[in-house]
Amino acid sequence: MRKIAVLILLVMSLKSQAQLPNRLFSKDPIINLENFQKQRLYFGFYLGFNSYGFKMDYKTVGEDIQVEKSTGFNVGLVADLKLQEYIRLRFEPGLHYTTRSLHYPPSYFPTTPTPSDLLREVNSTNLHFPLLLKFLSLRTGNIRPYLVGGVSATLNLSSNSKSIDDNYEERFRMKPWTTNYEVGFGIDVFSEYFIFSPSIRGVFGLTDELIRDNNPDSPWTGNIESMKTRAVFINFTFH
Repeated sequence: MRKIAVLILLVMSLKSQAQLPNRLFSKDPIINLENFQKQRLYFGFYLGFNSYGFKMDYKTVGEDIQVEKSTGFNVGLVADLKLQEYIRLRFEPGLHYTTRSLHYPPSYFPTTPTPSDLLREVNSTNLHFPLLLKFLSLRTGNIRPYLVGGVSATLNLSSNSKSIDDNYEERFRMKPWTTNYEVGFGIDVFSEYFIFSPSIRGVFGLTDELIRDNNPDSPWTGNIESMKTRAVFINFTFH
C-alpha cells in the first residue's frame, strides 16, 4: 500500500507539471538547474523500499526451502562525485530494514515437525555501503536517464552471529558482513529547486551468509550449500 500511495503521488505531481506551460514536459520547457550537475561534488538523500530474498544452493536434490519476501524500507545519504561529463562516482550509505520467512518442507525432519520447526523468521537491519558508477545519457530538456552499477558491503546488525544458540533454540544465525554487486537504472528529473531521481536496482550477494548449526545434520542448515542475498531496491533520491 505504501508503494502504491507513493506512485500515485508521483504520477499526480508529474501530471500537474505537464499541464503547465514551459514546465517539465511541455514542448519548450524552461531548463531547470542547468549547471547543477557541472559541480564536481554534491550531496542528497534517498527514501525507498526493498524486497529481499535468498538464492539457495543445496547439497542434495530434494524439496526447496520456500522464501517468503516482505516489503522493507530504505533511508540514506548520497555523495556524488563528477569523474567525467557522463560518469559520476556515487557513495550511498543507508539503513535498510527487511524481513524474510523461511518455510521448511516436513521431509527435512527425521520426525514429525511442529509448526514452529517449519518456520524461521529472518529479520535484518542492514547498514548498506554501496560504491557505484553512474553513467548519464544526454540531457533532454529537464530529463536525464542513467544506468548505475557497482559493488557494496552490508553489515547485518541482526545477524545473531555471536549467539551460541542455534536453530535448536529457534535462533537463526547469519554472517554479519556480506559483499554484493548491484546494477540498475533511473532518471533524473530537474525541477525548479531540486533534482528528483527515482531508480530501481538489483542486488546480488557474492558470499554465503549462513552460519551452520552445531549439529552438521541439522534439518535447518545441514542441506544448504550456500545462501546468498537477492534483493530489489526502489529508491527516490533528492539532490
